[in-house]
Amino acid sequence: MLENAIYSILSPEGFASILYKDSTKAKEAAENMKITAQDLQKLDIIDHIVKEPKEGIRTDFENVITNLKRYILKNIKELKELDTEELLVQRYEKYRKIY
Repeated sequence: MLENAIYSILSPEGFASILYKDSTKAKEAAENMKITAQDLQKLDIIDHIVKEPKEGIRTDFENVITNLKRYILKNIKELKELDTEELLVQRYEKYRKIY
């Protein structure tokens, strides 16, 4: 996951509107939702955080994409080395941890 990306099926404003009946509590909702790359890595939902330039991805887009591609290809190679049964077991165990 990119370092400054977030992952959520609902915006923090929407979450705050539903949970707190107040969309102005979006910041509090976002913290509780655990949607940052750092949060998701601690929860073992994502495997790796791809670094981004401090000035933003637009300042060095090609390098960020190259790093992302390198990570994906490396992992595909490692996954191809597993037999199907082991791959399924690992996938099952990973998704069982997410709830």
